[in-house]
Parts: sequence; C-alpha cells; structure tokens
Amino acid sequence: MATAMLLGVSLAATNVQAQELMFPKGEGAFSWGALEEFAAAHADLSGQTLTIWGPWREGGDQEMFTSVLAYFEDATGVTVKYASSENYEQQAQIDAAAGSSANITILPQPGLLADMASKGYLVPLSDDVKARVESGNAAGSSFVSLGTYKDKAGTPEFYAVPYKSDLKSLVWYSPDNFADAGYEVPQSYEDLKALTEQMVADGKTPWCIGLGSGGATGWPATDWVEDIMLRINTPEDYDAWVSNDLKFNDPKVIAALDEFGWFAKTEANVAGGVAAVGTTDFRESPLGLFAVPPACYMHHQASFIPSFFPEGTELGVDADFFYFPASTEHDLGKPVLGAGTLAVVTKDSPAAQAFIDFLMNPISNEVWMAQSGFLSTLKAANVDTYANDTLKGEGSILLNATTFRFDGSDLMPGAIGAGSFWTGMVDFVGGKSAQDVGDEIQSSWDAIK
Repeated sequence: MATAMLLGVSLAATNVQAQELMFPKGEGAFSWGALEEFAAAHADLSGQTLTIWGPWREGGDQEMFTSVLAYFEDATGVTVKYASSENYEQQAQIDAAAGSSANITILPQPGLLADMASKGYLVPLSDDVKARVESGNAAGSSFVSLGTYKDKAGTPEFYAVPYKSDLKSLVWYSPDNFADAGYEVPQSYEDLKALTEQMVADGKTPWCIGLGSGGATGWPATDWVEDIMLRINTPEDYDAWVSNDLKFNDPKVIAALDEFGWFAKTEANVAGGVAAVGTTDFRESPLGLFAVPPACYMHHQASFIPSFFPEGTELGVDADFFYFPASTEHDLGKPVLGAGTLAVVTKDSPAAQAFIDFLMNPISNEVWMAQSGFLSTLKAANVDTYANDTLKGEGSILLNATTFRFDGSDLMPGAIGAGSFWTGMVDFVGGKSAQDVGDEIQSSWDAIK
C-alpha cells in the first residue's frame, strides 16, 4: 500500500511542477510582500522534495490546491509531490502505521488526527507556530484547541494548523421576497424567532426544512442542533457534549433539541407541515425559496447549498444569506459552526516546517480565495481577493467569529455522529420527545464505551 501511495504522489507531482503561476506576481490585491518575506526566510531549501497527502483529488479542488503549491515551489525551490485517493483517510492511517507517511498530511477529521497523535504518528509544532495560529486567525483560540491532541504519553501537544474552512451558520433567503413582505434580516437569535412568528401571523410559511439524504437521512438536523447549542450554551459545554462528558440527555442538550423542535415541529413554521420535514430531501428543500408565491422564506444550510439552487440563480440577487444570529439573551459572542481541513507534519523535514509556515502566509489562502470554494479565517488574508461577493460575505462571517467550533457530529464516534444522532433527529421530528431521543442517543453512546 505504501508503494502505491508513493506512486500516486509521483504522478501528482508532475501536475504541480508543470503548474504556472496562476496570478502574476505583483498584480492584483494579493499579499506579494508577504510572499517575498517568506521566500527570503526559506531561501536555503532549493533541491529538497516535499510530499503531501490530502483530501483533494481530481477536478477543481485538486487543480486549485496545486495552483497554490506552485507559489510555494517558486518561493523555495522545493519540489512538491502531492497525492490523494478515494479512501484518503484510511490510506493516511495505513501509511502512518507503515512508517511511510508523506511529510505533510491534510485531513478534514480532527478526531482522526487525534487518534494518529495518540499513536505517535504526528510531529508536534512549535510554541511559536501555536502562538501564530492563535493570534493570526479569527477565533484563534478555537483553532488552537482544534489542533491540540494528546500524544502517545497522554500529554496534550499542538499539532495542526487550519487551512480552508467551511461555514455552516447560514440562513438562505430571497432578498426580493423579504423586500416585498417588508421583512428585515434579523440581528439576534431572538429576532429570528420573532421574525418566524411574524411570518406565520402574516399567513406565510417561514422555513423550508428537509432531512432526507438517503442512508444519511437526518444529518441536516444535526447542524441545526449544533448551531443552537453554540447559541444557548457555552463553547465549553459544546466541547463537553461532543466528547460525551456532557451527556446527550443532559438538560442543556435537551433544551437545544427542543429549540430545534420549536422551528421544525411547529406545523405552521415549515413548508409542507411537520410531516414533510423528515421526508423532504435536503437538496430539494431550498427550492421553496424560489417558488411563486414563495413556499418558504428561509432555509438553514451550509455554504455549499447554492449548488442545488435552480439553474441560473444569481447569488446576491435571486438568493442571499445571513449569519444564523447569536443570542442577545445568552450573550455568548458570535459563534460559528463549520468544518474544514487541518495540516499536520507526519514526516519531519525543513521543507515540511516551511510548508506549515507557508499555510499561515496570506498568499497560500488568497490564491485559492480568488478562485472558488475557499474560505479563510486568516486575518492577514486580503478579503478583496475573494472571487465574488458571496465568498467575501461568507469570509467576513468567519473573520467576525468569536468562537469557531467544528461540526459536532463529525467529531463524535461514527456510531453516534453518523448513526443514532441522525436517526434520533428523524424520530424527533416524527413525534418523539427531546428527552426520549436524548435518552436513546445516550444509551447508544454508553453501549460503545
């Protein structure tokens, strides 16, 4: 398997080496000065080779990542060999166990990285890198926590730097529909609930909610619950919940489930009524925003959902988004729920350390920001390099976040986060009480301990 992995790296390297610089140096709003400083600091690496294993394979994402790598190669003289595979997570573990890891491994699963750290497969990063992550990123302390795991001896160490974030705390709507009805974007969680009630009073349906997703049916509700957890409970409570130190049937969690139920289990609040919530496919549920007359006025979903909007939808005109607002009553800052990738050193070298430095350089973010599908929490990255106003707006939400928390279901054991939590949400909208659902999910967690 290790041989196959290295072959894949070698083949991918051709793409990186042949990649011309996508954006000419010195042109545009890019942080060229920061790139020059980086190049001067790493001028002695010419001739070295760096291997990277990551999640981006084929198509646009790999092409955009290799366009970023071209700037690292140009600045350092290092030859980069990048590879991935369909089962990249499992292959990363296989290579680590065999002692044949790439220099850099990039994964979107903090739980998997924590497991690798506990087996001694990761190289701790310096206190300087840790401090730079904390000071250089919005909600920086959140990212330090996200990249800190226990080593083989059980000692917490800092291992991972963030690169490429995804945003979930969004509500999508039609600006024209809002304007026609005289509605304004809510500025607090309490305002959001009041707007929901106002729409119902006006004879309109506030929300489209669909949990259908084949074998993964139920997952959209987990995002709702996670967002609500961060608005009515502290970040520490959220962390304890994800690790099950705060039980799933704890009153704090039950309160979050019931808050979701306030939206999803109130007949007049949702298009098609409560019965439609568990059966409507998540890809179809936002279409109600575009019906004439509107079947709904709001839809809670992550930044990827425009891929399922009707063809020809112009973002910022036909559809837009607002931040799923924080609670004034609970006063917990501006929490953001998201996901993303984290980079770790799995085989140390000077080039590997230089690459970690590069990921904290604004150019490594801006080159991808200027294309598609990349959101940055790096304060130094110039938001004017974003390819469009939608990405810029989403990036601004991340930059204004006081707390960033990774998707909770992705951090839980698979039997819970991709199992009983999903099915429990379907049972919940189907009529079970929050307490019963919380008890059942906790029982399933206890059973795997």
